[in-house]
Amino acid sequence: MESLEQACKSFILGTAIADTAHDITHIERVVAVAKKLALAENADLDVVIPAAWLHDCVAVPKNHPNRAIASRLAADKATDFLQQFGYDESKLPAIHHAIVAHSFSANVVPESLEAQIVQDADRMDALGAIGISRCMKVGGAIARHVYHPKDPFCETREPDDKLYTLDHFFVKLLKIQNSMHTNAAKEEAQRRTQYMHAFLEQLASEIS
Repeated sequence: MESLEQACKSFILGTAIADTAHDITHIERVVAVAKKLALAENADLDVVIPAAWLHDCVAVPKNHPNRAIASRLAADKATDFLQQFGYDESKLPAIHHAIVAHSFSANVVPESLEAQIVQDADRMDALGAIGISRCMKVGGAIARHVYHPKDPFCETREPDDKLYTLDHFFVKLLKIQNSMHTNAAKEEAQRRTQYMHAFLEQLASEIS
């Protein structure tokens, strides 16, 4: 497995990234969390580890019209790479599904424990301090304003995260904890979400 992981890392480093919030450090965090969840849930590491390494191997920016199919494109590319590597063919369909289902944009229900774990691990990286940092990086990359000047916290309007980065908290980030599948992920997601609420309270005190 070590040689596979080294090959996956080299492969990822040789591909383009959609933005700096989806760089190799994101991949490494997702892999680390996925391993912990897989061990806790007794999942198949031969599926979880390559899927976690390769889940973002196709770069599609957040505001691109093909964003919803990015995970399917990544799954196709990942299985092609694993075939060339000589990986166990019997694992490829499960890996493909885990990569397709990881994406929030794709809206695909994970049908296996391994797919649930990869999705949980990827979504965990959108929470807490790292999640806030990544959200702001993506917002800057696609030229969103930080917040609506008259209603930053969407108290009297519908959130629009195409225009305002802070709105993404209300469209997606604060809801992620409710979509976690594994018990370990649910507990950690709740802790990280509490941190995000504290961030919003601090921000409110500074801009009010």
